[in-house]
Amino acid sequence: MNGILADRVAVVTGASRGIGKGIALELGAAGATVYVTGRTDAPGRLPGTVAETAARATELGGVGIPYICDHRHDAAVAELFATIRRDHGRLDILVNNVYNSPASARWLGKPFWEVPPRAWDESFDIGVRSHYVAAFHAAPLLIESGGLIVNISSPGAEHYTHNAVYGVAKAAVDRLTADLAHDLAPTDVTVVSLWPGIVNTELLQMVPPGPDGRRLITLPGEGTFDLADAETPRFPGRAVVALATAPDRRTRTGKPWRVAHLAAEYGFTDIDGRMPLAEPEELRPHPGSAAPNGQGRA
Repeated sequence: MNGILADRVAVVTGASRGIGKGIALELGAAGATVYVTGRTDAPGRLPGTVAETAARATELGGVGIPYICDHRHDAAVAELFATIRRDHGRLDILVNNVYNSPASARWLGKPFWEVPPRAWDESFDIGVRSHYVAAFHAAPLLIESGGLIVNISSPGAEHYTHNAVYGVAKAAVDRLTADLAHDLAPTDVTVVSLWPGIVNTELLQMVPPGPDGRRLITLPGEGTFDLADAETPRFPGRAVVALATAPDRRTRTGKPWRVAHLAAEYGFTDIDGRMPLAEPEELRPHPGSAAPNGQGRA
C-alpha cells in the first residue's frame, strides 16, 4: 500500500454516499485505512452502502473497512472506537459527516412556523450531538497521534440558508469546532469545520435535465443553480487529505474553512480538473432567478 497517508487510520461517519463517501474515497486514494460508518448495508431509494464505499476505497489504494453503526446509539459509537484501538492502536483522522439530508430536504425554504420541532431533533441529534459523541470517544486516540477532527458544516452557519433550524444546527457545529479546539489547544490535535459548496450528491443526481439539457436546482429563497457548476463529493475529500498532510494545519484549528478556498491555497482541484466557485455570490444563478442568499448541502 502506497500513498501519503499509508500509515494513517481514519473514520468517516455517514459515508455510504454523498460527501462522506467522497471523503472516504479520497482518504483511500491517499493510502489510508478508512473506517466507513453508516446504517446502510443494502441499497435503498438512493444508491450506496458502507460496504460499497469501503470496497472502492480499497480499490483506490487504501484499506476500506465497512462498519455498520447507527450514530444515534452511543454504545455503538463507543464500540467503534474500542474496535479501532484494539485492532490498530491508533486513530489519526475523524471526519464527522453523518447527517440526515433527506429529512432536512423536506423543510427547504420554509419559515420556522412551518418547520415542526421534530425537524430540530433530526438536525441536532444526527448532525450535532452525533459529532460530539464521536469526538468524545475518539479524543484519547487522537491526542496520542496528534490527529485531525473535521466537522462537515456549511456557510449556513454564517447567514440564512434553507431554514432557521438548518442554520442554527450548522452554527452549533462551528461552535463545537471552536470549543473542541479550545480544549485541545494543549495537544497537537487540529479541529476544523469544512464548508463545501453545492455538492452533486446522489440526491442531487436525481434532478433530471431540462429541455436544454441542463440540470438546474432551485433552492427556495436562494436561487436556481446549474449543477454543472457543483462540486463532486470527492472535492471536499481532497480538502481533508490536504489538511491531514499540511505542515501549517495547526494554524487553522478552531475555525471554519471553505473547500474552494483550501483548494486555492493548497493547489488541488476537483477530480475533473475544475476549480469550483468559492463564494455564494459567485455561483451562477439561472437567468431570471432570484439572487442567492447562500449555499449548502441540500
